[in-house]
Amino acid sequence: YGKKIFSQTDEDGITIEIIKRMNCLNNGNFIEFGVGDGTENNTLILKSLGWKGFWIGNQELVIDYKNSKDFTYLKNFVDLENIIGLIKKGLSTIKETQVDVISFDLDGNDYYFLKEIIQNNFKPKLFIVEYNGKFPPPIKWKIDYNKDHRWNGDDYFGASLSTYNDLFEKNGYKLICCNAYTGANAYFVKKEFED
Repeated sequence: YGKKIFSQTDEDGITIEIIKRMNCLNNGNFIEFGVGDGTENNTLILKSLGWKGFWIGNQELVIDYKNSKDFTYLKNFVDLENIIGLIKKGLSTIKETQVDVISFDLDGNDYYFLKEIIQNNFKPKLFIVEYNGKFPPPIKWKIDYNKDHRWNGDDYFGASLSTYNDLFEKNGYKLICCNAYTGANAYFVKKEFED
């Protein structure tokens, strides 16, 4: 099902197939952390399908957009102290209280942020998470939390797939696939949707 439309590689097609099977293709909302300049990410396809949502990142967007009740961009560096506040602000802007899809690609403290999100009871139907492919299963590895971490293009970022799988399994999610082209994005769905 992999297909590139707006994503980096084949993530768009996988995302569309998953949400189609969850019967929410034309109605949902999203949050994406780490959207680059806005031209290539995992949720632009959802926006094009009419979903509401918001992005959080620290780069300037090059796309033409307007903040509205359907979409907003929160330009902010994310840390453990502000992540929940940013989510609440974004959800308030789009007039929602929960979220259907969260995509995560901040190249750093992602594991700790995801754990914080889940512990604060934000549990979407689908998580799309970039993992560190240098550490294949069954290796369990994650970076040490550092509020000031900035990715410098090396392989010191995020966590291994097995580490993420443990986190999500404990919280009612099932790993259903990784994207085939790069194998760097994992898709975790709530167990109620695994069939």
